[in-house]
Amino acid sequence: MLTMATMVPNYSSLVLVLLFLCNISLSKALKGFSVEMIHRDSEKSPFYIPSETHSQRVAKAIQRSIARANHLTKPFLALDTVESPVIPNSGEYLMTYSVGTPPFKIFSIVDTGSNIVWFQCQPCINCYKETHPIFDSSQSNTYKTLPCSSRACTSLSTASCSEDGNKCTYTIQYGDGSHSSGDLSVETLTLPSTEGSSVSFPNMVIGCGNDNSGTFQANGSGIVGLSAGSTSLISQLSSTIEGKFSYCLSGTSPSKLSFGDAAVVSGSGTVSTPIIQQQNQIFYFLTLDSLNVGDSVVPFGAASSSSSSSETGAEGNIIIDSGTTLTLLPDNVYQKLESTVAEQVKLNPAKDPQGFLGLCYESSSSDTDGIPVITAHFRGGADLRLNPVNTFLQVADGIICLAFHSGETAIFGNVAQQNFLVGYDLQKQTVSFKPTNCNGM
Repeated sequence: MLTMATMVPNYSSLVLVLLFLCNISLSKALKGFSVEMIHRDSEKSPFYIPSETHSQRVAKAIQRSIARANHLTKPFLALDTVESPVIPNSGEYLMTYSVGTPPFKIFSIVDTGSNIVWFQCQPCINCYKETHPIFDSSQSNTYKTLPCSSRACTSLSTASCSEDGNKCTYTIQYGDGSHSSGDLSVETLTLPSTEGSSVSFPNMVIGCGNDNSGTFQANGSGIVGLSAGSTSLISQLSSTIEGKFSYCLSGTSPSKLSFGDAAVVSGSGTVSTPIIQQQNQIFYFLTLDSLNVGDSVVPFGAASSSSSSSETGAEGNIIIDSGTTLTLLPDNVYQKLESTVAEQVKLNPAKDPQGFLGLCYESSSSDTDGIPVITAHFRGGADLRLNPVNTFLQVADGIICLAFHSGETAIFGNVAQQNFLVGYDLQKQTVSFKPTNCNGM
């Protein structure tokens, strides 16, 4: 028989159940989630200029690639430095996130070649002009500067104490002379998941930049570093995401940047290659053994200026980089590749109107007949079939050009990575590739 006692709901049990379900949801969110990346030339980008033609956008991307590669030729830096040889506005993809409590929205460049998350902060000593409001650290309930004795401060070779000795400061010197400096601090970062909810991470080490000048653009604020350095977003989230992140690039369409369980790359067609640890671990080095143009082999020698070896397939001879449009090769390798491609393409030759790229033809990006497949053979049996969308760029109406260029530092750029799901596993020290329609993700 039911009594009044048995008919009364057990509210304490209900609360426990709800808390349990919330914890499951939070646990799932933290184990795997994705955020949207926006190409800087997308209409959704704050960098988008409606009056620019396609040719002008491509020309600027090529210029950024060459400039970025040129600055990478300086001696590579130690793992825990916040110096960066790259150019601050050379990245091709951006993301939005929020900082502080209450959340304050920021638009930043995503860069696998940078070692810190930084953005402009009030009160400014010398901030560049920004079209969006600048974060005011005094208005956040969760912002804290770090003392000089903190682990984050002592682990960074370019961190130092403020003049009064009460807090840790940072300085980033970029390859083009730009710089950012300010307080090394901790703050809550909130990432907008593509699943519809947001995921917050408290006590993240950030650079609160109040002295920033150089070639920074007014419609963005700072950098989200995805390198292997200790203060990058990836390293700070490492225990939560188990060292895994991935992306799937699709030209100027929105792309996904995934973390943790959502970043696992597996299944049919997946190939993996080791990440090679160099003295400088800010960048992700891979080993490219050779390239095939159809059945013709183009051997690959040591590519980076930091390598002392010159034999074919020297370990760690190429950087994989989402912030560079072109694929850069040592001059002897590039010249061999260009001549081999030229022997096999039967289209009418043309010239790049901007004069940047060396091998061009009369064709459209949709007309790929007669263009050979180039296969990149990475160490460990990771053979990537690069289709024309990965190897040629439309630089003007009716003109396509080989999306490779010579450079002192070899870089596997983002055009070559398009329509691959690219996954980094820093616990296994591998990068995996899976052919994927990234537009459909």
